[in-house]
Amino acid sequence: MEDIKNVDITVTEPEKEKNIIKDILFYLIQWTWGLSVNIVGGIAYLICTRVLKYRHQKFGYANIVYMPWNAGGLSMGLFIFMKDRGDEPNPWSYNTRIHEYGHTWQCLLLGPLYYLVIAIPSVIWCNFFDGYRKKNNISYYKLYCEAWANAWGQKATKLKMVNTGK
Repeated sequence: MEDIKNVDITVTEPEKEKNIIKDILFYLIQWTWGLSVNIVGGIAYLICTRVLKYRHQKFGYANIVYMPWNAGGLSMGLFIFMKDRGDEPNPWSYNTRIHEYGHTWQCLLLGPLYYLVIAIPSVIWCNFFDGYRKKNNISYYKLYCEAWANAWGQKATKLKMVNTGK
């Protein structure tokens, strides 16, 4: 992770090269191989944005919904749900967008296996090992699927996550 002084955290959208073939292939694979994950995410997205009117934005190939919850983020294929910390730039939101976008790319690769390989281990690590991580000073990103999401998110966005000292 980069030092925060060296990174512009005001960036809210990665630069996306225009490549129609890549775009078509990305969405085709997400909506076929990753269909089971994207259907659940798509339904939640529609409810959150159309019915509940939550703030949302495009981020690369994904769509982010800013939720009024006291949690971090959740990725369901092309749909990312994360805590709304307002419009002001902050390192947590900057890092979380990049990290969750990495999960979007994991879904592209794993399709229906995403639940087994990424989602279930991530939910368990997040919800049942918080005390263990704090007691042993272990980063949330130490788990293979979380470190992998960071790496792929940074590669896909060409943005560097910032070190927040945590």
